[in-house]
Amino acid sequence: MMTTKINVLQVIPKLGYGGAETGCYDIAHFLAEKDCGSFIATSGGELLKFVKKNKVGVFKLPVHSKNPILILFNSIILSFFIILKKINIVHARSRAPAWSCYLACIFTNTVFVTTFHGTYNYKSSLKKFYNSIMLRSKLTIAGSNFIFEHINENYSEYLNKRKKLRVIFRGINVDYFSQKNISILKQEKLKRKWSLEANKFTILMPGRLTSWKGQEKFIESLNILIEDYNITNFQAILLGSDQGRKVYSKKLYSLVERYTLTKKVKFINHCEEMPLAYSLADVVVSASIEPEAFGRVAVESQSMGKPIIASNIGGSKETVLNKKSGFLYKHDDPRELAKNLNTVIQLNQEELKSMGNEGRKNITKKFDVEVMCESNLREYKKLLKN
Repeated sequence: MMTTKINVLQVIPKLGYGGAETGCYDIAHFLAEKDCGSFIATSGGELLKFVKKNKVGVFKLPVHSKNPILILFNSIILSFFIILKKINIVHARSRAPAWSCYLACIFTNTVFVTTFHGTYNYKSSLKKFYNSIMLRSKLTIAGSNFIFEHINENYSEYLNKRKKLRVIFRGINVDYFSQKNISILKQEKLKRKWSLEANKFTILMPGRLTSWKGQEKFIESLNILIEDYNITNFQAILLGSDQGRKVYSKKLYSLVERYTLTKKVKFINHCEEMPLAYSLADVVVSASIEPEAFGRVAVESQSMGKPIIASNIGGSKETVLNKKSGFLYKHDDPRELAKNLNTVIQLNQEELKSMGNEGRKNITKKFDVEVMCESNLREYKKLLKN
């Protein structure tokens, strides 16, 4: 019988709206509900204002910094915090803070856990060594089978029997991403704000504007949709910020002009309520040309009961039921994307709804945030038992 209270400190560079960040936020509140001590150390971020401060302790520290001196400084401050709050699990969610956590856990003899959130690239052995911090923990969590395989292929020399590597699928809040919560009034308001036409087929592509997310291929596929399939009755929304990548966003605007798609493609910078954005779509596209570690768009859209068309690389291969909840296409082929868009546009309302229902069932069964949180807590308990 374990009598020690579980006190968990999660450390993340910034608490924004990304997958790693929302996972951290969800687990923090879940732990608090389960009578565990729950703490987050971070440098800031937009999600911070939603943290229930009476349940989750927030500790601000420049853990986003890659500066070796600051990493060492953070490790000392974290050590004091671990002792003060009787922390027995430190869970790092990024490489720079993981180095600080690693040192702090050595100083304080605390259990160290990491989540491997992406395919951290390396061109030199020094960069590989820097990345390897994510495997110097008692437990490394991979967010998908794709990441699990990536670790085994690229970092086998850092894996050993005493350390555990396991897959815990990332989860989303299926109650939040649900058609049940959608207000018709808010829908109408957003349609007016975005100048959407009621009788047009709506294609939504969410994701920050960056080349690997595949916006260029998406725009090309819309041109092919018109030229090869004579489909013109649609409107497309590119939803996401360029986060300062002005050259890339200008390139996208030019591409839209070149294909004379300015009346069909809308660039929307941000949407506070993503379920509302999904609810306006007839189909959602995830066109990444590099593998997504998990691919939140594919999961969120299915949870909202929307068909998804996603590139057949990375996490999407595990989350999309091809030809049941959506379609997978060759990641760098705008023609195949256009072909799949045409297929979905030809479906009647009943068929679209049936595909959406399959998606919803798929996500509630496998990718519910509750399942992810329960699995994390189970692993924490096992580590403290041993």
